[in-house]
Amino acid sequence: MAIKHYKPTTNGRRGMTTLVNDELTGAKPTKSLLKTKSKTGGRNNQGKMTVRHIGGGAKRKYRMIDYKRNKIGVTGRVASIEYDPNRSANIALINYKDGEKRYIIAPNGLQVGAIIENGEGADIKVGNALPLSNIPVGTTIHCIELQPGKGAELCRSAGASAQILGREGKYVMVRLQSGETRLILGTCMATVGVVGNEDYKLVNLGKAGRKRHMGIRPTNRGSVMNPNDHPHGGGEGRAPIGRKSPMTPWGKPALGVKTRKSKKKSERLIVSRKAK
Repeated sequence: MAIKHYKPTTNGRRGMTTLVNDELTGAKPTKSLLKTKSKTGGRNNQGKMTVRHIGGGAKRKYRMIDYKRNKIGVTGRVASIEYDPNRSANIALINYKDGEKRYIIAPNGLQVGAIIENGEGADIKVGNALPLSNIPVGTTIHCIELQPGKGAELCRSAGASAQILGREGKYVMVRLQSGETRLILGTCMATVGVVGNEDYKLVNLGKAGRKRHMGIRPTNRGSVMNPNDHPHGGGEGRAPIGRKSPMTPWGKPALGVKTRKSKKKSERLIVSRKAK
């Protein structure tokens, strides 16, 4: 997938780039797999703002993605590769032999007309989903489950992948893109290949309006606020933050502080931490 550049006809166009989605088939989304998506504005059910900088944006409908890949023993054909406004990766529509239709995350190299399978007997082929214990060591995978039957939780965004390093009893050792190595139950499902649309991260939005279309509102730096609004605020002119380390707006340490619970049950499954 290539990056499209524009002539600087306006200030917003200068530096703006977009993706040339030549792999998309242009098919309209399947209505039975669409779901209404309401906006929150970053507020919870009490109307209190729990996430800042969220609001507005273009209307969109949610595409229901098959993360569980529990259609065992039934082959499916890739009908189309489609754009999904809710994620960085593209999605593929699968028509199964029994007539059911499902969306999956489209891996790199998946072509329209390809046949995919799910389950232990599936071939080691891009787009096929198998239990981790049935995938050879060294294989690149994505859409990885952490609990059997719960659905994929890891490596779902554009360009994401992981690699199988080995086996230890009922567990499989997997190295994630962050550099972290962890053990995952061999009965958990994973899909062969790398998530497509890997050039997504190279796109330059070019203007603030494109960020607003995504539903993201402006973000102000703490150092330009007043002391009553942010710990970094105040001072004459461009003053330093005046703290030992950067702080959140609520006075808690930020940027590099570990937030993971040290007594979390899955802590014993982490073989090595992510690379710094």
